[in-house]
Amino acid sequence: MGVRHGKKPKTVEPGPARPDGPLPSRLMMEKTMRDIHKLLEERKFQNVEEANAFLATLTGPGLEQALHHTAPPSPQEEAQELAWNAMEAATARQARKLAKQALAKDPDCVDAWMALTQTDARTVEEAIAGMQKAVAAGERSLGAAFFAENKGAFWGLLETRPYMRARYELADLLLEIDRPDEAITHFEALLELNPNDNQGVRYVLLACYLAEENLEGARRLLRDYDDDGDIVFAWGRVLESFLSDELGKAAKALKQARRQNRFVELYLTGELLPPKDVPESYSLGSKEEAIYCITTLADTLAGHPPALLWLWSELGFIPPQGEIQEKLF
Repeated sequence: MGVRHGKKPKTVEPGPARPDGPLPSRLMMEKTMRDIHKLLEERKFQNVEEANAFLATLTGPGLEQALHHTAPPSPQEEAQELAWNAMEAATARQARKLAKQALAKDPDCVDAWMALTQTDARTVEEAIAGMQKAVAAGERSLGAAFFAENKGAFWGLLETRPYMRARYELADLLLEIDRPDEAITHFEALLELNPNDNQGVRYVLLACYLAEENLEGARRLLRDYDDDGDIVFAWGRVLESFLSDELGKAAKALKQARRQNRFVELYLTGELLPPKDVPESYSLGSKEEAIYCITTLADTLAGHPPALLWLWSELGFIPPQGEIQEKLF
């Protein structure tokens, strides 16, 4: 199958879509939050006002200065710092060296396994094997009791985020080599751990359900996030209704989806052709948002010609003689 979109792009609203920064830049806030948490854990405050006053001293160079007076880092903290440096390394050789140094200090450093995999993997299969090691490392380091205690609120705990990222990446790689059932299992588990879904798991999972004709799963997901106004969910409701033989409901959902973004149908009919790469960000109602929607749901449409033909009919589009759906994607 191979759902094509991977991670959900960043929403930029208002204003035009703009490329997001590289992964290390997006992780800088996470690193800063970890540093602040360490400082707070080593101090006792009498009240909220006292804690806020301390936080105010951490602006500018204050954070770095305060860290000089904390307890020496643990091997796990040293490994995490090395892993971050590996992600920012200028060369593959340097990244590999730093990742291995991190793993020498903490064999269960998830980000180090991810950095090593991204550096050394030459095939999707090798990348999958590396990400499986990263996920297993996260499960060991967090422990079964931690999973049981914190299921449902995972993303709010900083120590879970490397594991969550690695498991998402593993699922995405499984889709690339047409192993959707395994990928779906991982996506479902991620949502169970974090129903708030800060990673945007539900969008690619909906696409998987629809492509595999798991309509029960699609309906459940649409119910669980019934207030979600995302463009993939808007068009996903159209396709779920059509595949369920509820054409009246599908037509009603289509009207709403068309109002939400006028460009999606232009890509559906081939009037616009999507670029090779999915945009990393978009503004609501933009071409970039439409591209994200089309590429996410492409396998569902390509695998269900009657759905595509029905959409063309509803949109008043008559395909040129001999045109086939693969030309659109």
